[in-house]
Amino acid sequence: MTPEAVIFDIGNVLIEWQPERYYDRVYGEDRRRALFDAVDLHWMNERVDRGEPFREVIYETAEAHPEWRAEIRDWHDSWIELATPVIDHSVTLLRRLRAKGVPVHCLTNFGVESYAYAQTQFDFLNEFDIEFVSGRMQVTKPDPRIYEMVEAGVGVPPGAILFADDRDANIAAAEARGWQAHLFDGPEGWAARLVAAGLLTAEEAAA
Repeated sequence: MTPEAVIFDIGNVLIEWQPERYYDRVYGEDRRRALFDAVDLHWMNERVDRGEPFREVIYETAEAHPEWRAEIRDWHDSWIELATPVIDHSVTLLRRLRAKGVPVHCLTNFGVESYAYAQTQFDFLNEFDIEFVSGRMQVTKPDPRIYEMVEAGVGVPPGAILFADDRDANIAAAEARGWQAHLFDGPEGWAARLVAAGLLTAEEAAA
């Protein structure tokens, strides 16, 4: 079935999301490893992605671990440095799909405030037909409920959705609902999938 809607994940599909890289650069790999071993920062971020307040969650975590206060607060205060760089070829693909009239949405695990902030820094985050942001929806991938909510929102059959995400579990959850899905490991492979699906020509999918 030719896809009738394309859905992009954001982290590691449109924007690189590698917080460890920031901490290695600023604090050094040894201190970063000690921090990540001592504090479950990814669970902290999951709370934000589920809709809890961005600054409040991070600062609360920092106060619970005063020996790491400055480093943890960086997750909020220097957040945009954690969420870079942009994957330019993926942005090109998004825009070329939209130029051809293909409905393009996002489905992302992202906090409410952090997404709003990211939209002020990355203009392409304002270009989706519909934004499915976990913090607003108060449920994260790969919970089946978030996929149900997307299906209700986009209004096309599950088999007519083509979804790109960088996590196996998120892809498996989408495929279990009958979505077409692509495990993103770089924009070149995603470009090839869009060509194979008949949505772009090879020339349109080029970087």
